Amino acid sequence: MQLKGKVALVTGGSRGIGRAICTALAAEGADVAVNYFRNDEAAAETVRMVGALSVRTKAYKANVGDDDQNHQMIEDVVKDFGRIDILVNNAGITRDRSFAKMTQELWREVVDVNLTGQAMITHEALKHMVNYGWGRVIFITSVVGQMGNFGQSNYAVAKGGLIALVKTLAREFARKNITVNGVAPGYVETDMTSGVPESVIQSVCQMTPVGRLGKPEEVAEAVRFLALPGASYITGEVLNVNGGMYMG
Repeated sequence: MQLKGKVALVTGGSRGIGRAICTALAAEGADVAVNYFRNDEAAAETVRMVGALSVRTKAYKANVGDDDQNHQMIEDVVKDFGRIDILVNNAGITRDRSFAKMTQELWREVVDVNLTGQAMITHEALKHMVNYGWGRVIFITSVVGQMGNFGQSNYAVAKGGLIALVKTLAREFARKNITVNGVAPGYVETDMTSGVPESVIQSVCQMTPVGRLGKPEEVAEAVRFLALPGASYITGEVLNVNGGMYMG
């Protein structure tokens, strides 16, 4: 229970990797604010699972691509829980299309949520962390932001931008006792991959040294580690959780 007394906000926390992160942090004693956007039932189930671990929890419906909603959510979390110590930026969307067929609308939709929105909610949360003199900011990036991927130029740019943001914010806030890190998953068994053809999944597994897709809990374990007091000397890093697909 190394995070007892801490409050974590997990964006995109209602399903998949986000849900696994919520329960992993709660298992360490953290109170958890669960952000989601569309699925009320999934968010309620995550809150139930987190609450079963005997911590405080509440769901907050907000679009992280909207500045006003981000600001209001941070204020509501601080009002309800008294503080915010850990921010996990997990919310993300995909709008895949080859670059030749990419539209400004699809480009902006992904970048607004996956990059700009993550940056702006972090900007809001850091104001409070600076006042407390302690904080953890963890971005869920992606192997796609490191390697690129056909048909995902918008997603790759956004996730690659998060990696650059990790390193910049780590330098700016290190003396404030705030660490900023990233976790870059490879291909993980989530809703995003459930609709991928089996032939593509098999190809991905063949390119992955461990020979399989990852599990949400494996990504959550990396986040849990970075949030712990023992990780206080780690900042500006991106921890790869990809089965060896990318080793840079």
